[in-house]
Amino acid sequence: MPTKTNNILDLLIIGAAAAGPAAAVYASRRRLNFVVVSKDVGGEVALSGEIENWPGIIHTDGIELADMFAKQMKHYKVPVDEGLEVTGITPEKNVHIIRAKDGLGKEKTYKTKTVIVASGIHPRELGIPGEKKLKGKGVTSCTVCDGPLFAGKVTATIGAGNSALESALMMGDIAKKVYLITKYPNTKETQGGFPRGEAILIEKVKALKNVEIVYNASTKEILGEKVVSGLRYDNGDIKEHALDVEGVMVHIGNIPNSDFVTCVAKNELKEIKVDTLCRTNCPGVFAAGDVTDVPFKQIAIAAGHGVTAALSAIDYINKWK
Repeated sequence: MPTKTNNILDLLIIGAAAAGPAAAVYASRRRLNFVVVSKDVGGEVALSGEIENWPGIIHTDGIELADMFAKQMKHYKVPVDEGLEVTGITPEKNVHIIRAKDGLGKEKTYKTKTVIVASGIHPRELGIPGEKKLKGKGVTSCTVCDGPLFAGKVTATIGAGNSALESALMMGDIAKKVYLITKYPNTKETQGGFPRGEAILIEKVKALKNVEIVYNASTKEILGEKVVSGLRYDNGDIKEHALDVEGVMVHIGNIPNSDFVTCVAKNELKEIKVDTLCRTNCPGVFAAGDVTDVPFKQIAIAAGHGVTAALSAIDYINKWK
């Protein structure tokens, strides 16, 4: 793909985690003139821990599943412009101008009939003292990436959803001791402190002898000079509490990667609003996966969304003039 072209693509897919590759397979099988534009191949899928709910595969992990997605795209000769970040989408008559840049700031422009936004999400930060300073020095939002660095050490995972539970499970096999910090109390109404967690994951975590759950806790500061040495939290009582830990895994949710697309309607969470056919309110622009307002953020759902978006885009292209 040249740096700037007047050739009009049928389709441009933004993102290559789950929804993007799924859409790309269908686009390739229909022989569309298209390209996938993404920072990397795998995205948040590659950062997932153990995966036991992907149809047809009893057990895998995020890295392995992302690799399978990449191999399938390669099999179908899917054109991928990797290492690029899309910075804007501008509707112009019946086409869309897509602007992207690489890590050095070099820009690239595309012109396309349709767009599928499958840009996914990125981790939410705590916003507390010490978090930014010690990021990469003991603070991480990717347990899969960095967990092995803390083998035999004491760590803390902060969060109350599936990603936090998966983090605690992984670190339970690696670390000497794991604190799992949830802001919820240990009640029936909160599923034992994890209202958004899957029951099977909660059971597995609570069965681990080296995992201690800290309930009703709000993390206030991550401690350390050059590396993490601990954290402070309170749980509503008078005194403040501290834990000596060498690693902190932050898993408190995600934020949609949607700021670059301004021509579509979004909800208060910045998720792109779509209908059942993955159409946005902007003609020719479709969205799929975790970046949308579909409430369940699951890899299988994102992949199905990608297929739906591709078929909807094909239908749009067939009628395009």
